[in-house]
Amino acid sequence: MPSNTFQAVFIDRDGTIGGSDEVVYPGEFELFPFTLDSMDKLKNQGIPIYGFTNQPGISRGEATVEAFEKEMMAFGFDRVYVCPHQHNEECECRKPKPEMLLRAAKENQFDLSKCVVIGDRWSDMLAAHYAGCKKILVRTGAGNEALDKYRDKWAITEPDYVAEHLGDAVNFIMDQVVHIEVEGK
Repeated sequence: MPSNTFQAVFIDRDGTIGGSDEVVYPGEFELFPFTLDSMDKLKNQGIPIYGFTNQPGISRGEATVEAFEKEMMAFGFDRVYVCPHQHNEECECRKPKPEMLLRAAKENQFDLSKCVVIGDRWSDMLAAHYAGCKKILVRTGAGNEALDKYRDKWAITEPDYVAEHLGDAVNFIMDQVVHIEVEGK
């Protein structure tokens, strides 16, 4: 049965669905063992899954937006938003700015307060905060550093949940769906 609880889940790539805290280019990227099952749980609830990722290697000619989109769509994402810029280019789409989330909301008529962001970096949490999304920080990838070393960079907000990994994050979302559906009956 489709859920009206969450309109979409936005998931970061590197360190969240696989890889590490470093960028791994398409064709070499390996998913965590629980990623596909976790994404299937969301899809089975009728919740669209969107990827959103900063990939500065694109602007250096090391990969293409199309390569990232193709690979992530093959993983099961419904749509993918990619920022191809380096941090010093001061673009509007690079996380921690919320532009990728705002664009997705406009294109898909989402109420971002009914959307969840799952990521491993402080920039994911700030983008979610600025867009008004729920925030789940995973401890994989750079997650522990986001909680400790870089906590000052996003001190204006708190995660709604700190998950061990994507599977834990999705289980938390599923618990929220069940809780809200039971209350609504």
